[in-house]
Amino acid sequence: MARLPSDTPYVPPSAVQFPHRRQPLLWAALAFAAGILFGNFAWRPPLWWLIAAVGFALGAVYFLRRRTAAGVGLGLCVLFALGALNLETRARPGDSRALAFADGREVNVTAHALAEDTRLQFGLSRDVQSVDMETEQIATEGAAFPVHSGLRVRFYPERGKVMPIFQYGERLRFPAKLSPPRNFRDPGVFDYAGYLTDHGIAVLASAKAENVESLPGFAGSRFEFWRVGIRRSIMRKVAALWPPQEAPLMDAMLLGDASLVHRDVLADFQRSGTYHVLVVSGLKVGILALLIFWLLRRLRAGELAASLTTLAFIVVYAVVTGAGAPVWRATLMLAFYLCARLLYRSSSILNTIGAAAMALLVIDPTVLLGASFQLSFLSVLLIAAIGLPLLERTTEPCRRALRQPGSLGYDRALPPKLAQFRLDLRMIAQRLDLLAGRKTSLRALCRAGRTGLWICEFLLISAVLQAGLALPMAYYFHMATVVALPANILAVPLHEVVMISAIAAVLLGYIWLPLARVPAALAGAALNWMAGGLHWMSAWRPAEVRVATPETAVMVAVAASLLLAMLLVRRPAIMAALGLAALVGSAAWICAVPPHPRLRSGTLEVTAIDVGQGDSILLVSPEGRTLLIDAGGMPAWTHSGFDLGEEVVSPYLWARRISHLDAVAITHAHADHIGGMPAVLENFHPSELWLGVEVRSPELQRVLLEAKKLGVAVIPHHEGDSFSFGGAGVRVLAPPVDADASGENSRRRNDESLAMKVSFGQTSVLLEGDAERQEERRIAEEDPQADLLKVAHHGSATSTIPELLAAAHPRFAVISVGARNVYGHPKPQVLERLGDAHIATYRTDLDGAVTFYLDGKKVTPRPADLQ
Repeated sequence: MARLPSDTPYVPPSAVQFPHRRQPLLWAALAFAAGILFGNFAWRPPLWWLIAAVGFALGAVYFLRRRTAAGVGLGLCVLFALGALNLETRARPGDSRALAFADGREVNVTAHALAEDTRLQFGLSRDVQSVDMETEQIATEGAAFPVHSGLRVRFYPERGKVMPIFQYGERLRFPAKLSPPRNFRDPGVFDYAGYLTDHGIAVLASAKAENVESLPGFAGSRFEFWRVGIRRSIMRKVAALWPPQEAPLMDAMLLGDASLVHRDVLADFQRSGTYHVLVVSGLKVGILALLIFWLLRRLRAGELAASLTTLAFIVVYAVVTGAGAPVWRATLMLAFYLCARLLYRSSSILNTIGAAAMALLVIDPTVLLGASFQLSFLSVLLIAAIGLPLLERTTEPCRRALRQPGSLGYDRALPPKLAQFRLDLRMIAQRLDLLAGRKTSLRALCRAGRTGLWICEFLLISAVLQAGLALPMAYYFHMATVVALPANILAVPLHEVVMISAIAAVLLGYIWLPLARVPAALAGAALNWMAGGLHWMSAWRPAEVRVATPETAVMVAVAASLLLAMLLVRRPAIMAALGLAALVGSAAWICAVPPHPRLRSGTLEVTAIDVGQGDSILLVSPEGRTLLIDAGGMPAWTHSGFDLGEEVVSPYLWARRISHLDAVAITHAHADHIGGMPAVLENFHPSELWLGVEVRSPELQRVLLEAKKLGVAVIPHHEGDSFSFGGAGVRVLAPPVDADASGENSRRRNDESLAMKVSFGQTSVLLEGDAERQEERRIAEEDPQADLLKVAHHGSATSTIPELLAAAHPRFAVISVGARNVYGHPKPQVLERLGDAHIATYRTDLDGAVTFYLDGKKVTPRPADLQ
């Protein structure tokens, strides 16, 4: 917020407070954005929108002089139609011709690297290297085709050998099998394929590093080559200035590369609501620009010089970091704002926001559909439309009273309360002079008061942001950080110290390394204080509240309360207070009141969640009790840090508006069944964990440790157990009580799976886990008749034996299996057995998440496409 210097002539409050200004550019941007949203959800031919725009334009011209309101409204309709037209005529980025070769055959790919794997560059990973590339040529069966498509490759090293490091612009040739990106087909799960398409990636591949041939020449942009080189040089300088435990965090703060930071440290920043300090975000750009501008002004730089220098620094910073669209959006908004200041239009902040948003939406209308743009725009809008007016009503009068403290003439121009406040300050200063025995500067007292006001302003703006962003944080990230306010009070000031000291240290490091260690030590100390404080806050159990997707009515009410707060903030105090109370109350509702789950009452629901090559089954009883059987997971040999429990199972449950699970069950201790369970336990806090055989495996022990920490009761179940679960009958068919729990033979764990028959009325489901022949023969003797069969072991040939099918005699079957999995599941002979038995079979790799409703008389299947 711009402030007048102390020598500026005073203007009466009536002339500066609560100006009533129209914000035409903001309204124009909102109308344009509304058209984009409508065009995205209700497609119409581009010609329709063009005709509509012309018609509205003619109407606006006609009514502009006759009925101004009607003319302005029709003008906004023109922008609405143009927004939809801009979206409909926009082509998606990327060349998808490489998809023609993604049919399972091996091809020879010639490509050049577009991005580097930072973890490998700094020796933090030797297992796998992920590189984004652009293909130049794809050869197959003696024919070569020029293809220029985006390709993401995972290179694996030969056992015992060092992985080569592939850098930007390097040309490579290697054999690989291409595959198209695939989403987990569960409602609410992240659109990974769309994300890759938006970033120009058309196909995926894996290749052995020893089969890679390095080719001569360089391909790519020389500008990008130098940018990557500068960035790599800065990271090496950071590694030289700070110890290994601090350097990854410093890299994240300076360059936005959080891939080097330990997972537990990242979790501390996420839980405390301060993750924005680890990435090069629009907020970081704003804070850095404000600090640089303030320092330049304190060094007596002119308004024009300070503005241009700040803007130039931010542009260079954005280029070097290689940050994406959020930073360039913030840079564009900063440029508009600084230009507005130079043109004496600093009070029209909402117009500035509207102009920047309009420019961005015209360039690329699809940015509106992403969470990043919405959060950035909403954050700035909250500050400008609610935060700054609140400051004008609360702290700004006191700030004005602290100007020119020795001027008695200034007292007479102020309202009586502010004049009395200044007299009180002078009296306090006189008392301090007597006690201290020396002259105490009245200006020093005023500086202390301004510091206190700055702290109050920071708290107020932070509270407004936390309340206003509650809805998008719950909708996109299912997160409500209740310690975000105190955490940001700690993190943001220390972040500024870290940034300025670290930038100075890196720059000095290129001149003389010993001299650079002084600011490096200051930055390191501030960083450790920040990390330690955030770790302490995030360890508090309610620090991070995970919330389900809010109900539509709640989202409409929250949006209405946000608009109400913006409209009433400049009204009389009681009305402004009501608007703010509505905003805070709606945010508290999202955090504290769970939505009603999307369940079908009076039926037994069985849903096979698409978790790839793994198992996760959601079972909902007729009375609405919820049980999750397994949670998927990635095998250790994939060297993947992808958490299926956090990234797939939890979002699906949240999309169903499920905030709590009554129970979870683990069939057996294999990674593809329990790898995601710790995240599920932490996010949904079930009351019970059902377990068959408790083997001594690291994966299972990790789950049990998490259950103990969260107070989840571990209940063992064995063959012969029978009980009721929310109106459904559960009968445990395996494992036997005397099952081997040594865990020495990993393969035998399949035949120790927890198998259950769950019944409601005359309908039932048989859930087998990964049972193989030995266990299935035993199950076949236990009257396993069921209408629905969850096929064991993903359709492996070692399961689904004829004896079991004959005994169970199901009408429906579902196979949880990964697309294009390396095991060849489901096996053709298993599919043949199911077909010969006239069993309608569904597969998660083909049908996505499949739900079966058992109403006591019949079974109704519903694949993901119909949900």
